[in-house]
Amino acid sequence: MRVLVTGGAGYIGSVVVEELQAAGAERVVVLDDLSKGHRQAVADGAAFVQGSIADRALVARVCRDERVGAVVHMAASSLVPESMRDPARYYANNVTASLALLDGMRDAGVGRLVLSSTAAVYGEPERSPITEDFPTRPTNPYGETKRALERALASYAAAYGLSFASLRYFNAAGATERNGEDHDPETHLIPLVLAAARGGREAVAIFGDDYPTADGTCVRDYIHVSDLARAHVLALRAEAPAGTGRIYNLGCGAGYSVKQVVATAESVTGRPVPVRLAARRPGDPAVLVASSDRIRAELGWEPRKDLRAIIDDAWRWQERRGRYRG
Repeated sequence: MRVLVTGGAGYIGSVVVEELQAAGAERVVVLDDLSKGHRQAVADGAAFVQGSIADRALVARVCRDERVGAVVHMAASSLVPESMRDPARYYANNVTASLALLDGMRDAGVGRLVLSSTAAVYGEPERSPITEDFPTRPTNPYGETKRALERALASYAAAYGLSFASLRYFNAAGATERNGEDHDPETHLIPLVLAAARGGREAVAIFGDDYPTADGTCVRDYIHVSDLARAHVLALRAEAPAGTGRIYNLGCGAGYSVKQVVATAESVTGRPVPVRLAARRPGDPAVLVASSDRIRAELGWEPRKDLRAIIDDAWRWQERRGRYRG
């Protein structure tokens, strides 16, 4: 199959491209505007088009010219605090631009899509772990925009025969031999913790230590980026009748607090990680852990790497490469 990966020069998208190639995809095409991604992250052998998913005509042309059979949609704005400050940007990028993508696909006759979604659509859950039948009550515009896009996908499936799978997950982390996290500015906990261990930053901020959790800090589900990428490939390969949609959570089944991440990083690196206490961030739930029972049962997906392995791989990538250059 020929696959278009939007946002394929980004952190998770670049690893999805790696996994698609390893799985024997006939051709992988990356569409990315490089506003956040890195051209150097795109694997050798993948075609690259610099442009926006908001350009419906460009999407249709790329799909036709490359004879694309399916799309993996990774391009999005994805920072909760930023979404609270600038919701307009999130609706424009995550909803309006994604609708242009869907219409470009429709113009070109492409009817299969796998969406990189988020378990932030659930908001503050009443219990944990979260299953796919939980009510969706996002607490921030990032989660709201992803939920709006999922609703649009369901409508497109009913009206136009689109087949889709939406993968809801939280914190991607870790690295492959080729690709790791290189954001500017960096906001994700694990690379920030590792930077502090290296001495590249003065301290790591812990946003609140008075949550109703065992140690007072937020608990999150961390998944290795290569495990996430494999799930996208499995969802793409699965039988998908026209006009149908599937929702899958992706999680390791266990959450880790901020303090546990710091302690694990200190153990992996053998170095201290300085921390400082800061105020809670608006829109941050106390515990977010996703159950992945459905995708395990239906697609046979299993996470292969735990928190220690995630941090070890991220540390090795930082030590070996750290940033994209050139």
